[in-house]
Amino acid sequence: MKPESPADDGRTASGSARSGSVLVGAGIMASRVAGLVREMAIGAFLGASTAAEAYRAALRIPNLLQNLLGEGVLSASFIPVYARLLEEREPAEARKLAGAVLGLLTAVTGVLVVIGVALARPIIWILTAGLLPDDVFEAAVPLVRIMTVGIGFLVLSAWCLGVLNTHRRFLLSYASPVAWNLAQIVALVVTGTLGWAQLDIGRALAWAVVVGGLLQFLVQLPTVRSVAPEIRPNLDRSTDAVKEVFERFVPTLLGRGVVQLSSYLDLLLAAALAQGALSVLGYAQVLYLLPVSLFAMSVAAAELPEMSRLAGDPDALVARARRGQARIAFFLVFVAAAYFALGDLIVATLYQSLAGFVFRSRAFSGDLTMVVWFVLATRSLGLPANGLSRLTQNSLYAVGDTKGPARIAFVRVAVAAVVGLVVAFQFDRVLIEAQRVVDFWSIVGLRGPLARETRSVEDVFRLGAVGLAVGSAVGAWVELVLLQRLLRRHLPGATPPTASIARLAVPGAIAFLVAATAKLVTDPLPTLIATALSLGLAGLTYVVVAFRLQITEADLVLRPVRRLLWRS
Repeated sequence: MKPESPADDGRTASGSARSGSVLVGAGIMASRVAGLVREMAIGAFLGASTAAEAYRAALRIPNLLQNLLGEGVLSASFIPVYARLLEEREPAEARKLAGAVLGLLTAVTGVLVVIGVALARPIIWILTAGLLPDDVFEAAVPLVRIMTVGIGFLVLSAWCLGVLNTHRRFLLSYASPVAWNLAQIVALVVTGTLGWAQLDIGRALAWAVVVGGLLQFLVQLPTVRSVAPEIRPNLDRSTDAVKEVFERFVPTLLGRGVVQLSSYLDLLLAAALAQGALSVLGYAQVLYLLPVSLFAMSVAAAELPEMSRLAGDPDALVARARRGQARIAFFLVFVAAAYFALGDLIVATLYQSLAGFVFRSRAFSGDLTMVVWFVLATRSLGLPANGLSRLTQNSLYAVGDTKGPARIAFVRVAVAAVVGLVVAFQFDRVLIEAQRVVDFWSIVGLRGPLARETRSVEDVFRLGAVGLAVGSAVGAWVELVLLQRLLRRHLPGATPPTASIARLAVPGAIAFLVAATAKLVTDPLPTLIATALSLGLAGLTYVVVAFRLQITEADLVLRPVRRLLWRS
């Protein structure tokens, strides 16, 4: 195997990969922080009310359209072909391909948006199997009609992302969702401050989704025109490049469709659980996806165009994958330990203390904080596996295998659905009341099932959403193991992604113990101070222990600190 040096990758050496991932990370950081502020505003003004539940249900349904036709599918099918044409000095063919993808994507999206608007009521009834409470269902129908239009703009913005990423313009494409989130934040603050009713705030939020989607698309267009000024939309499907994209597109679409089936099953099961489950999943989801986006998607997105250029050099491809796996695992193992030990402090700090202070509204209760922490901690058990699966999928896409990841995605969904179905309804018997777990033993049948005399979140919260999180965590590990086996078939020299996690077991375990101990010691302090001290001490411990175990990524983190101390 060739040595791991920048020369291995030609002009797209490891330095450019690091700078690309840093730019992607910066863009994602901006968008995710904006998304977190949006969720804090929703929690402050809507909590887990009927309006919040309707918003969650309505947004998930048109999101099917975005996720099926948007970023994930385009990244796997369009970017590798477009990048190869540019690398082979065929700009005219590359422009034709980009124009054809834009034209066809616009046509398909337009038709689907019209269908979503016209058939919103039967669609939402079918997708939730009529299990939503009547008030949530009636509130969600008009929101679906409104939001579907905005999601259409988001699909087109994903095309912009594909073009910009291939031309190594990473920052704007990943920061553009800030506009989408900002539009919703403004709508929440304005309507909430004016004292609108919660259902009216929900409708304003839906219109903000549309405005935000349009803004996200428009802010990228000038840069797209500057890097590829001669792209013109067309419907030409006759070129070899377009045919290749469609060959990749169909299996990738099926794979994403399977993933969306998982989202649909979560929606279906959550609708069948006690009211509040949709909101709980939403609040936990934004915190769960934040580290995945920053430390996994940033690396995977920056590496995909470069890996696609290295498809003919297995040694260089393996070297890039190994470095990416190490970076992703180092950060996600710590985040998983921190969420598990300190999730209650983190949730309380963000959704109660900060959101209550900034937005002057406190609809987010202590009981809701407990349930969100339980869901977040449970999902975090699969956090490292989920992050490493992103890069492993992209490694397979780079060598032209889109069918294998699609099949594995189906297995993941099946496992997650079965586990979630078995566990969720058992956990839904358990109550959170006055920030205490009530009747836990009913899960294993040691006590009779609690009477579900009410579905209202204003009375009690239930832990059914934790059962769905269990399924998600188990499914993530199953997917990673299967992807790892498939990757070794294509690239026998590839390092198993699970090995990157295993080498961090000791630092992760010690950081968890330190975090849990620090939480007990700092309990008398204000929540914000206790969170900062506990996280800081756990993080420092993790990095130092990893450094003593000669883990390269810890050295990279400590190197700037050592330089600063040395100069002083």
